[in-house]
Amino acid sequence: MKESNKVTASVTLGLLAAWALHDIEEVAAMGRWSREHVPVLRERRPGLLPDRVWDRLGSVDGREFAAAVGMMALVVGAAAVDGHRTGGRSGFYQASLTGFGLHGLVHMGQAAAVRGYTPGVVTSPLVVVPFSLWARGRLRRAGVLRPTRPRDALQGLALAGAAAAGANIAGRMLLRRLRCTR
Repeated sequence: MKESNKVTASVTLGLLAAWALHDIEEVAAMGRWSREHVPVLRERRPGLLPDRVWDRLGSVDGREFAAAVGMMALVVGAAAVDGHRTGGRSGFYQASLTGFGLHGLVHMGQAAAVRGYTPGVVTSPLVVVPFSLWARGRLRRAGVLRPTRPRDALQGLALAGAAAAGANIAGRMLLRRLRCTR
């Protein structure tokens, strides 16, 4: 590997920075957006989701969501550090990078589906997708990017979804525990 093709910290640790910028938007918007828009969406698309999912989406607690984002920061931070430690070769880092980029596309699809703003859609085309493409290009030039097959893309997206679900559960549990100690 030529020195000019070395994977820099901006490529690996930059994942955490890009994620943080994106999630600042989500934290700032999620509580109010869900209270105002979920009832309208539920009425417009009855039967699209089970009632318990609609109920959960419509009652997003800002503190709970922020706690979930904090938990997710641990996952993304671990992936970024592992990527940095391995010069970008880490499978965990590369899958996380792929999942991050694809999840930006999901945000854009959600906004198109609801025909309006959804939390995360502003930073998706400005930060998430461009960073992911740029970082993948840097990994490719350095000769460390693993080929991405459709299965790999699905695994990256599944990793992002599973990590987000786990972070939501962990955030909820953390807040419950903190409330019990008061």
